[in-house]
Amino acid sequence: MAHSSPPAGPLIFSVNGVRRTVQGAAPDTPLLYILRNDFELNGPKYGCGLGQCGACTVIVDDQPTRSCVVPASIAIGREVTTLEGLGTADALHPVQRAFIDEQAAQCGYCLNGMIMSAKALLERNPEPDDDAIRDALRFNLCRCGTHFEIVNAVHRAAQYLRHEGAHESTR
Repeated sequence: MAHSSPPAGPLIFSVNGVRRTVQGAAPDTPLLYILRNDFELNGPKYGCGLGQCGACTVIVDDQPTRSCVVPASIAIGREVTTLEGLGTADALHPVQRAFIDEQAAQCGYCLNGMIMSAKALLERNPEPDDDAIRDALRFNLCRCGTHFEIVNAVHRAAQYLRHEGAHESTR
């Protein structure tokens, strides 16, 4: 006789500032699967499935998080931010704009995770040097080799954020 687990109750999340509910998902389901399959958010990518490449990086309560290895239950009661929560095509987040301006992508697969990790870095350290940037992004793999452009993009994003902050303080 097959053993089946009891049906899971609803999981309630705050994703990109919106309260979202998933019915019937097991609490140990990887957060990435919920984000992509249930909420249709395609910013976080499935790369390695082992938390080693960074393509699935999202921000959970201001911390870059590998959503492919984190159970969905970890996100309950916390704020989850995906690439879609940063900006829109008409109003890009400064980090997104900087990556475009610096042409910091070739294939683009790693880009979402790089942007999310860079955003988390700039929240902690608004003026990082090259070593701090490389350290923060060391677990985000880019096979295309746009590393110089990525470092330049993070510096440019820091500039954009400082500039926006200066405008905010004069209003």
